Amino acid sequence: MDTFYVETQQRCQFVNITEAVRQSLSRSGLRQGIGVVYCPHTTAGLTINEAYDPDVAHDILLYLDQHVPRDLPGFRHIEKNSDAHIKASLFGSSVTLLVQEGDIVLGRWQGIFFCEFDGPRQRMLQIKWLEIGK
Repeated sequence: MDTFYVETQQRCQFVNITEAVRQSLSRSGLRQGIGVVYCPHTTAGLTINEAYDPDVAHDILLYLDQHVPRDLPGFRHIEKNSDAHIKASLFGSSVTLLVQEGDIVLGRWQGIFFCEFDGPRQRMLQIKWLEIGK
C-alpha cells in the first residue's frame, strides 16, 4: 500500500491528485489491474470529474454550499462541521481506477480529486494497486 499526504488551504477545496496517483502507480510497477484510492477521513472525500476547467470544481463547491450550508438550523454535532460530514458522505471515501498498459484509465477531461470539506488541514490518502489476470 502507498501513502501520501495532501495539504489543503481552504475549508472547502478540490485538489487535483491525478499526478500523485500516477506517480504511485509508476512506483508500483503495475501494468494491468486496478487501484483503489482511499481517504480515511470523515470530513473529506474523493471524486473523478473534469480536470480541464477549474470552474467545474468551483461550481460543484458552490452547489454544495447552497444545498448543505455550514450553519443549517438544527444541526447538533458538537464540532459544528455537520455539513462537512454530509458532503463527504455524498462523495464517498474511495475511487476505483482501471490500469491498462501501466497508466490509469481516465476520460479525456477527467482527473482525480481529493475533496476537502473541513480544512485547511493535512490529509492522508492511501492507494492499493492490484494485478488482475490478463
